[in-house]
Amino acid sequence: MTTTEAREQEEERHVTERPEASELWMGALPPVADGGLTRPRIGIGGISIESSTFSPHISGDEAFTIRTGAELRAYYPFLDEGRELAEAADWVPLTHGRSLPGGAVDPETYRRMKQAIVDGIRAEGPFDGFFFDIHGAMSVVGMEDAEGDLALAVREALGPDTLVSTSMDLHGNVSETLRDAVDLLTCYRMAPHEDWLNTKERAVWNLLARLRGPHGADPLARRPFTAWVPVPVLLPGEKTSTRLEPARGIYAALPGIEALPGVVDASVWIGYAWADEPRCQACVVVTGDDCTLIAREAERIARRFWDAREDFEFVAETGSLDEALGKALAPTARRPYLISDSGDNPTAGGAGDVTWTLAQLLQRPELTDGSRTTLVASIFDADAVAQAVSAGVGATVTLSAGAKVDAGPHGPVTITGTVYSVKEGDPDAGTQVVIAVGGLHAIITERRKPFHHLHDLRMLGLEPTTADIVVVKIGYLEPELYDLAADWTLALTPGGVDQDLLRLGHRRLSPGVYPFDPSGEPALTATVVRRGEGRIRA
Repeated sequence: MTTTEAREQEEERHVTERPEASELWMGALPPVADGGLTRPRIGIGGISIESSTFSPHISGDEAFTIRTGAELRAYYPFLDEGRELAEAADWVPLTHGRSLPGGAVDPETYRRMKQAIVDGIRAEGPFDGFFFDIHGAMSVVGMEDAEGDLALAVREALGPDTLVSTSMDLHGNVSETLRDAVDLLTCYRMAPHEDWLNTKERAVWNLLARLRGPHGADPLARRPFTAWVPVPVLLPGEKTSTRLEPARGIYAALPGIEALPGVVDASVWIGYAWADEPRCQACVVVTGDDCTLIAREAERIARRFWDAREDFEFVAETGSLDEALGKALAPTARRPYLISDSGDNPTAGGAGDVTWTLAQLLQRPELTDGSRTTLVASIFDADAVAQAVSAGVGATVTLSAGAKVDAGPHGPVTITGTVYSVKEGDPDAGTQVVIAVGGLHAIITERRKPFHHLHDLRMLGLEPTTADIVVVKIGYLEPELYDLAADWTLALTPGGVDQDLLRLGHRRLSPGVYPFDPSGEPALTATVVRRGEGRIRA
């Protein structure tokens, strides 16, 4: 397995492997109509990262996997040779940067990636269409709407006639700037995001369908109208999982809207809760050719979301870490008992080296006396890993580890224990070590790594299915962990992606955003636009 292929398993949340083409969901393309484009030229590019502005971590060059050319095209299985979408256009993959979630992006790192995309467009264009693959929650140090800035640069390089279709995470944000720079918007409909590749496929399918339509050769007529309704609600993903109502019902309504004549796509964004920017809030977007219909449906879903704002609940039972441990240690507890260390979840933007939880666990003798097995994933600290490797498996060590990036909740933690295992060469984590303190097994990695898969633990000589307690830096459980858990508590721990949003101290949100300003009563009126024509109505 190459480094890129291995990293790919962690870059997209909630996915264990690249799906086969037969597992993708979109049907056949419509036939090419009179006036449609038989084989359009379509470019591909974008940047994808989820960035917490409350985390001191800075995402630099080392955080991003850059794909270009054939490697970028191979990232999308719906563009595999022989697939209908692949044969329907001349694809020109340019540059795409993708990172695990983290802190805000270094401005120079962003500038270089942005310039590579723009240079590629200018060198390889012109294009009939462009697949703009972004996340929607990228923050860049010193900016407040990074995706809007990137979309403007892409639009300027493309020119006004290229049709742009955008795929996003439902935890992204849709600003007016982004809305007005692109033509087609869609996002995930599942949280956890098991439909991430289907969403990208849908964005490409919609793009091709417009270009093949009767107005495909008319740069203005092929653009759909966009009905955009911001909903002043900002909640964490762990309160808006589509496993539960009301999110489940809201998202289940979207395919029915999309199937209406005159509608191209219907999407709902939850927004990104751990950035402090004016664009951060929920949003409904419906695109299509019937202005009245798309406005009505966008407003209907926006009203449903707003009316349900107080009904969203955490996807699991929550509590303090002490409360979670009390349940996990109870004689009647079902095992393995999973505890989400949610405040430092690296796949929501946490630094990944907050030591607060591990420090608390080490103070509990019932976890370190050898009477039960507890697995704790993880913190990263290259120096501590090097010391453990030098000592060797079986050696007793005392290490000071963690809190080099985010020392806010707790400073470095001191661990005295036995080097249980050493694993080198992980494409994300680098070298990994396990320090056993009695029955507590603390994982320390050289670099940031989320632990979402059973293999992540088993490669270290740990067996999660027979453990009593498994503690993971995560919010809602990814599918493999969800299936593993006999029971589960989402612990409300501190960190850069603290689930207690009011504790974080947002200062720059738009007025009236619930629950920060619960007094507002929004109009929830759709703004309908078509690029090149401005506002049709507001």
